[in-house]
Amino acid sequence: MTRADAIARARDDFKSGAFLTELDRRVAFKTESQNPSRGAELRGYLEQEMMPSFAALDFTSRIVESPSGKAPFLFAEHHESASAPTVLIYGHGDVVDGMEGEWRDGRDPWRTTVAGTRLYGRGTADNKGQHSINMAALRAVREARGGKLGFNAKFIVEMGEEIGSPDLGKVCDLNRDALKADLFMASDGPRLSADRPTLFLGCRGGIRIHLDVNLRDGGHHSGNWGGVLANPATILVNAISTLVDGHGRLQLDALKPPRLTNQIRSYLADVQVVPTEDEPALAENWGEEGLSAAERLYAWNTLEVLAMSSGNIEKPANAIPGHASAVLQLRFVVGTRVDGLIDAVRAHLVQKGFPMVEVRAAQSFAASRTDFDSPWITWAADSVKETTGKAPAVLPNFGGSLPNDVFSEILGLPTIWVPHSYPGCSQHAPNEHILLPLTEEALTVMAGLFWDLGELPKPLS
Repeated sequence: MTRADAIARARDDFKSGAFLTELDRRVAFKTESQNPSRGAELRGYLEQEMMPSFAALDFTSRIVESPSGKAPFLFAEHHESASAPTVLIYGHGDVVDGMEGEWRDGRDPWRTTVAGTRLYGRGTADNKGQHSINMAALRAVREARGGKLGFNAKFIVEMGEEIGSPDLGKVCDLNRDALKADLFMASDGPRLSADRPTLFLGCRGGIRIHLDVNLRDGGHHSGNWGGVLANPATILVNAISTLVDGHGRLQLDALKPPRLTNQIRSYLADVQVVPTEDEPALAENWGEEGLSAAERLYAWNTLEVLAMSSGNIEKPANAIPGHASAVLQLRFVVGTRVDGLIDAVRAHLVQKGFPMVEVRAAQSFAASRTDFDSPWITWAADSVKETTGKAPAVLPNFGGSLPNDVFSEILGLPTIWVPHSYPGCSQHAPNEHILLPLTEEALTVMAGLFWDLGELPKPLS
């Protein structure tokens, strides 16, 4: 058998309907990790669905309990040769709230539904559909090689990603030997666009910054006190404007990343950020000057105001409010110095005349990515191009958040993400879906990558 045979088997799996039937079965598990009553469903997905599926691929698997007791994990392994490359693959079987009753045309989020080129269902994009594609591609390669993969494979399935992966780092740290590999390769998030295969090497980090101005209890009549009482809402919006201006440009150096390197610019030179008709248009004159849209999204830091509150917006009173609050989020790339960041923001606001603004941080997660010089990047990009005829977009990091640092920093692996969704997939919202043509292509992409991994006489270094 050949590489072409493996790819043909992956495509046949899609065209026959076998893959879609498999995915429908997995979507039916109501694995809402944010719902405390779904513990049985979370465990059932691993024990009733994943373990038999991995057994059919000649993997041995076991449940690994969460140290906090929140959500279990599954470890699966297939070993063939001590000299062959070993890949660690990741996926998460938990999903966000199903949002029943909010889906278009009365669709059931717990069943897959085809409409045109879309396949609807909770978890189709995030992440059951994506790890199911990778498992189906492993099956295609194994069948093409007569029951062998040609490499060693390990798989970890998490059931708590949608609640922030609270135990993933600890579980991986405690199981370093069991998870030892040469390469981490997994799928989550969207491609750059539906028609362009994409590789991203890590993710931006994030930190929420809470700003509070508490001047007095209760409100005071704006006619009797206007002009002589400080307004906390006015103070707050002006304080924020010293951090990020009216065009989304960072004003404080401590919030900015290191200067873009020529290497990063070269990787992003042919990357175009073009929204589809279902997605919002890019804002004109927004973001850091002198950067392309791709550079702003994948290689720069952004400070966004997520929420603001002062007074009662539903029933505004003719009164000066006593307090105002805002939650901001800094998304940051590798190299940003976040130690001491809150102190720097606090000192900056004092220097600008806003000592009354209280500053605190919450919900931080790390930025991480594979070194651009890793030979695995060229290997993966060449494989995808051979399969699709299209040069993939290679992004330094995903714009959003994933637990990449667990694999790159704790386990010390080169990390490559091969996403199988697209930006308009409505993940975390009603009408989540994947695109059928993209899914078919993704199956072939992964079959090609896994076949090529089995052709390596030894791991790349």
